[in-house]
Amino acid sequence: MIKIQEIPLQQIYRPLPRANDSAKVASLMESIAEMGQQEPIDVLEVDGQYYGFSGCHRYEACQRLGKETILARVRKAPRAVLKMHLA
Repeated sequence: MIKIQEIPLQQIYRPLPRANDSAKVASLMESIAEMGQQEPIDVLEVDGQYYGFSGCHRYEACQRLGKETILARVRKAPRAVLKMHLA
């Protein structure tokens, strides 16, 4: 089951480092500041912990804007699914 909810940024663990395009982050910051976040990021919820693997530009834009939460599409998954994402 997938649900969309606001999640505190500090509760999302991002295990795979990404190199973000600073121009894209700046553009998203402008858009989010003006219109709010339009598209949720995708996170896995495994054993009550949130893991983010996509939406890295939106995540960074919200961080830089000082947002405490981010709109996320949350999918509960077993540890086996998490392991596939980390492989």
